[in-house]
Amino acid sequence: MMLKIKSGLFMHYSKNALTLLNEHHVTGETLICTLLFASLYILCHFILTRFKRHTDFTVDEDEDAAVNRIALWLCTFTLAVSLGAVLLLPFSIISNEVLLSFPQNYYIQWLNGSLIHGLWNLVFLFSNLSLVFLMPFAYFFTEAEGFAGSKKGIMARVYETFVVLLLLTLLVLGMVWVASAIVDNDAASRESLYDFWEYYLPYLYSCISLFGVLLLLLCTPFGLSRMFTVTGTLLVKPRLLEDLDEQLNCTGFEEAAICRKINSGKTSCWLNLDMDLLRQQYLAIHTHRITLETRRKASAWQRNLGYPLAMLSLLSLTGISVLVVCFHVLELLLDDAAMPRGIQEAPLGKVSFSVFGSFGAAMQVILIFYLMISSVVGFYSSPLFTKLLPEQHDTTMTKIIGNCVSLLVLSSALPVLSRTLGITRFDLLGDFGRFNWLGNFYIVFLYNMLFAGLTTLCLVKKFTWAVQAELIRAFGLHKLPLPVTRSQQPSKLS
Repeated sequence: MMLKIKSGLFMHYSKNALTLLNEHHVTGETLICTLLFASLYILCHFILTRFKRHTDFTVDEDEDAAVNRIALWLCTFTLAVSLGAVLLLPFSIISNEVLLSFPQNYYIQWLNGSLIHGLWNLVFLFSNLSLVFLMPFAYFFTEAEGFAGSKKGIMARVYETFVVLLLLTLLVLGMVWVASAIVDNDAASRESLYDFWEYYLPYLYSCISLFGVLLLLLCTPFGLSRMFTVTGTLLVKPRLLEDLDEQLNCTGFEEAAICRKINSGKTSCWLNLDMDLLRQQYLAIHTHRITLETRRKASAWQRNLGYPLAMLSLLSLTGISVLVVCFHVLELLLDDAAMPRGIQEAPLGKVSFSVFGSFGAAMQVILIFYLMISSVVGFYSSPLFTKLLPEQHDTTMTKIIGNCVSLLVLSSALPVLSRTLGITRFDLLGDFGRFNWLGNFYIVFLYNMLFAGLTTLCLVKKFTWAVQAELIRAFGLHKLPLPVTRSQQPSKLS
């Protein structure tokens, strides 16, 4: 009898202990997720504060300033989710390697598969929330003025925004319903059309993800070729490739000429000059001259070693990316396991996701960040999206919203892009692996072929023109007068 009582008490206390451990585990994961997101939110707040137009938040009408502040908070949340989506796959790969290297370490017990899976689900949820609700709300909220005849105020704008969002939601859901009914015209598909949470939202986000992956397909190859130009403008080139003294002399002459125009326009009433435009040109040339003087003071190590190493690093990363994609194309033809797929549990700490171990995992993380930076550079360098480029302390609220939406679409498609191209073997967790088009072999194979082909084409074109231009500049051929043909000679009759 006493043994039964003791065994019952032991079972009771053990269940209570397991319950407390589970509650402590869940509380720890919630605290870690909250701290990570709070850190990203603070960082994104400083970034947006650097680019926002301060006059939009210090207007005379308190209502407009309050609306802009609310929209800025929503944009900060969306940008934090975008940054979280970028860090999601690298954080998962690094966590797996850390658990492999230190499996019994007490201080990293908080790093487990449950935490990683929770982060993937949170990023997916917040991405849906930002794309479907927060960003449309922020845009319509800044444009709303309240219904005609209603009392002016923030609540009037809120009512108008919710009505417009409701109408837009009905329109989008109707379009998705019609498209789904046309594509899958069977009884099971018609029944699933009435399930909002399990069908509509995943299908809608699958379409958005496909659009983001296609946008990355266009922007990333172009950005990989543009990275050389952008890096070249930031670093000091060797004297063989750049004559800073000549550029400084030309810039000094331009600055002096504009300064004389400004002074003569102030003292003379006969000259019709646009003084605001001249002042902007003067400030731009003055800033450019100061930058050139700073670059001329660079040391010989920065000039002769920094630029070649940076170019070699970019060339190596781009070449490795193309080789990985080409190898993945062969894997797709020979092995079905190379197809991207989704899993529901993260097997962390069991096996490395690279055949080269920790070095291969580190290279995967570097390539993922490099592809993301290249895609952003290509996005803002393309003619279609050049106008979205933010300006320091002079970016309107509408442009900030457009940038946040664009970055969220690109960043949320980055894990899918990395797995589709074979950059990493880490399978997609949670709802990221539920996209319908991921299981289509022809789409994945064609995507890899197009990425490798477009990247190679952009690089060949870039280096062909770049080498030709640098050789002409190095030998001073660009200073020679161009020959005048018969078609270019002025006619005597004219």
